[in-house]
Amino acid sequence: MLATGADIMPEQRDGNQKSLKITALTAAEISQVLSSAANRRITEEQVREVAEHGELLKPDGTISLLEYTAFLVREMAHGSD
Repeated sequence: MLATGADIMPEQRDGNQKSLKITALTAAEISQVLSSAANRRITEEQVREVAEHGELLKPDGTISLLEYTAFLVREMAHGSD
């Protein structure tokens, strides 16, 4: 069963929920968010592959969910190689 809503939010050490910064997420965080939204499993490896193909990885290893989504929309609109 997939996590939904607040269940996908990473927890901090004190047990409080950590806010996600949508412009700087890890591949794992994006896979959790997209899996929940799509109601199907999307792996960290799939996210990383798309991010590498689209040159979306920042130097610190994070990915902007906005840029990631925009890249996927462009790929769908124009077809991918």
